[in-house]
Amino acid sequence: MKRGVWITGIGIGIGALLGWYYWSQWGCTTGCGITSSPVNSSLYGALMGGLVMNLFKKEEKQQTKTTNN
Repeated sequence: MKRGVWITGIGIGIGALLGWYYWSQWGCTTGCGITSSPVNSSLYGALMGGLVMNLFKKEEKQQTKTTNN
């Protein structure tokens, strides 16, 4: 697998764990859209973790063919 996929996957896993931890320590029981449920909090953490870690992956350079006419 490519390095970028691994980095994004690790970010998703860490984000999900941190989202669940946030819910278990500080989450509210009613009235909060994200932290009222451990599933919502974990999914939101996974999304944020994946996006943040996706910033660190290297972009592959694309080579374009040019023809001299």
